[in-house]
Amino acid sequence: MPLPALALALGDQAGIGPEIALKAVLDPRVRAVCRPVLVGDRLALDWHAAACGIEAEVTNIASFAAAGSTDGVEIIDLRQFTDQPLQPGEIAAHHGQAAVDAAAYAIQGAMDGLVGAVVACPQTELAIHKAGIPFDGYPSFVARCTGTPVEDAFLMLCFDSTRIVHTTLHVGLKRAIDLITHDRLIRVMESTDQTLRGLGIAAPRIALSGLNPHASEHGLFGDEEATTIEPAVAAARQAGINVEGPFGADTMFHKPGYDAFIVMYHDQGHLAAKLLATNRTAGMTIGTPILFSSVAHGSALDIAGQNKASPEAVVEAVQRLAGAAARRVTEG
Repeated sequence: MPLPALALALGDQAGIGPEIALKAVLDPRVRAVCRPVLVGDRLALDWHAAACGIEAEVTNIASFAAAGSTDGVEIIDLRQFTDQPLQPGEIAAHHGQAAVDAAAYAIQGAMDGLVGAVVACPQTELAIHKAGIPFDGYPSFVARCTGTPVEDAFLMLCFDSTRIVHTTLHVGLKRAIDLITHDRLIRVMESTDQTLRGLGIAAPRIALSGLNPHASEHGLFGDEEATTIEPAVAAARQAGINVEGPFGADTMFHKPGYDAFIVMYHDQGHLAAKLLATNRTAGMTIGTPILFSSVAHGSALDIAGQNKASPEAVVEAVQRLAGAAARRVTEG
């Protein structure tokens, strides 16, 4: 069976996106599992390659259908910096627009069945907002691009054998508490269970955190566990999802035997991931019809073109999604 084609959007091309993308597609671990196609601006890629001293034979291809037709690095050149030049290391509206356009092009390729999955390099949220584009992270962006209700898309951080799913993401803490409802909890547990099965785990086991310290310690520190979280867990278990909790978020990750951990808000999950797997965590969007992953680190504008960036998070994302894409084809 041929390897699945995979789109790799270059993210903010003023940052480290092109560098880590190029390093990733040259990595034997990536070439062994997919036919990668870069999406972005060829001139930006060439600048980063020269600045970082990376030698690669790069070929422009017209479409995803041509993926794998050459032995070198392949790119769909969107010609994004012909009117306004790339400004490495700077925050600019046209950089934000280019990052969004590259991701949207790759996502459409997945929707059209031309690629099995999409991996996006890091974006700079301020640059996107300077372009006048509403954006609060890749999960909601992927949802809008695929016609999925935004509230049904969630982020799963992945590293090694650990997976952390966020019930809420880039919102203030007060807003996050308001969003933690029975229905949203049911959706995040269902999406987590379905995603794990798609990753090849036949009988997923899921742990879910509380909202309050120590999961409220039987009501001593709040009542959200008793009034909202525990009833949702009971309903999910009744529906056949093997989920347990709520557990205190400060101790939950030490519990063995779970295929995924669901947290209530951003810092409960990101703190653990960034401490345990610095700069090598992939962020998978779940709950939408396509396979999409990004990286859980920033665009690092301060080291653009310095050959200091590690591609490990991109490699992690590619390996995980390529396997899932192959399973989708096999299962038909």
